[in-house]
Amino acid sequence: MTDWDVRKLRILRTLHERGTVRAAAEALSMTPSAVSQQLANLARQLGVELLEAHGRRVRLTGAAHLVLRHADEVFARLEQADAELTAYRRGEIGRVRIGAFSTAVPALVVPAVRQLRTAHPDLEVQVREAEAAQAYELLSSGDVDLALSLAAHAPTARDARFSRVPLLADPLDVALPAGHPLAAAPGLRLAELSGEPWIFGGSGPWSQITLTACEAAGFVPEQAHSAAGWTAILALVEAGMGVALVPRMAAAERPAGVAMRILTADQPRRHVIAAVRRGAETAPATARLLTALRAAAAARGKP
Repeated sequence: MTDWDVRKLRILRTLHERGTVRAAAEALSMTPSAVSQQLANLARQLGVELLEAHGRRVRLTGAAHLVLRHADEVFARLEQADAELTAYRRGEIGRVRIGAFSTAVPALVVPAVRQLRTAHPDLEVQVREAEAAQAYELLSSGDVDLALSLAAHAPTARDARFSRVPLLADPLDVALPAGHPLAAAPGLRLAELSGEPWIFGGSGPWSQITLTACEAAGFVPEQAHSAAGWTAILALVEAGMGVALVPRMAAAERPAGVAMRILTADQPRRHVIAAVRRGAETAPATARLLTALRAAAAARGKP
């Protein structure tokens, strides 16, 4: 395969534009002898004659014009590549991969992606649903560029592998059957529900969050039913089978038969954070996604 030298092709194109070796040399800040030498080297590399004598001057051969037709396409593609690299450096083009837990996808990730699509349509965001522990494994292995998780189930702030960015303090509200005696009670406190049957997962982050919140209110919840998905939990509550703590981010699509009560006096919260590999937070595309996530979180409530 022919070894194409872009610098020498540029010299040939300049000669074609300027008409003489001397004029091309002046345009390129070279000596005429250097221009002639470079073009002679290019001719040897390509295996064709590029210049022919024409009186006291030279002119381009048919082979040279053929080469220039292709060179124009090469230079156009290089200009395009240069423009795209500039956009990439600015974070306006490229791809960012994000791993996020289930409720964060519709509440934070989707609004952030919509914002980026409007402002930077050539910046692609690839979403992967993942629970807290898996999200950090994916981040550590390089399979995602950013992870959304809960602070209580993330590596500590002293973990040198990651940089953490607080996003949102998501309130936990109580889901009660619509006909429950406390569904309309004023000033509801979590402790008033200590004798109720509770619905939460048998293990995992949400189970621990429920237990911790109830223990902080002075009781250990009696687990009547075990469910991990919010659709199942809210369906059980609607059926009158128990009560549950539900993050506000997950309560948007609650059934009509479920009453959501805000615990104004002792409201528990779960803290949502974003994490990147340490040092990667300054990468332009990742920085733009973080900014969009902060805006989405601010729209739901400040951390």
